[in-house]
Amino acid sequence: MHTLKRLFLFALVLTVALAARYKVKPTLYLIGDSTVKNGSDNGDKGLWGWGHFLPEFFDTTRLHIENHAIGGRSSRTFQTEGRWEKIVARLQPGDYVLMQFGHNDAGALDDTARSRGSIRGIGEETQDIYNPIQKRPETVHTYGWYMKKYITEAQAKGVIPVVLSLVPRNNWKDGKVTRASSDYGLWAKQVAEQTGATFIDLNEIVAKHYEETGQEKVSKQHFTEIDHTHTSLEGARLNATSLVEGIKAAKGLKLDQFLSKK
Repeated sequence: MHTLKRLFLFALVLTVALAARYKVKPTLYLIGDSTVKNGSDNGDKGLWGWGHFLPEFFDTTRLHIENHAIGGRSSRTFQTEGRWEKIVARLQPGDYVLMQFGHNDAGALDDTARSRGSIRGIGEETQDIYNPIQKRPETVHTYGWYMKKYITEAQAKGVIPVVLSLVPRNNWKDGKVTRASSDYGLWAKQVAEQTGATFIDLNEIVAKHYEETGQEKVSKQHFTEIDHTHTSLEGARLNATSLVEGIKAAKGLKLDQFLSKK
């Protein structure tokens, strides 16, 4: 009897030890558009997304990072193409989802080129369209409606959602960067507040850094000549650094525990 008891205790201790040793580390999922992950992140066109450099700031032996962002997507199309659904199926309690959308949401709802726009705002308005890309009827919702769906479905799986305002474009007026504080940046904040998600005003953090650097230098070093939205390698690194600033400052967000001591 004593032998069986000792064997049982030994097995129990061994099981606990193995569970602790091989505990699955949480995953940080990134979802968004080309400013998070650019199709030319290999540098062939000089365009980079900030998600490419984010792992440099974390201890990836304790946190797994997956960048699922893809160029050209909006809060709407990242869902309607089934990309979010595949991520939801894999989410585990304790994981994190960082979401940044808005750059492409202002597009047309049903144009034959992309059909990626969402209705402005965070309300319950809808518009029925025929989607010429997917060749089917579709009910289009507001930007806020789609963002709430990301948040609430993540929360239902025990996952921590973090809402980011979109990184600013290279647009200036009177020496100041044009903010998104009256549209997509504001709506992202409002949705986060309504759902209890963490909000990081990445738009504001990056804009302040741009203004400290100056318009001429930012235009030359942080963007390319292709357009005013997509960042260069240096610009993407700055955006990643700015996000880490926001993570450190966010109250109640424990994601900073996984930051690299370096």
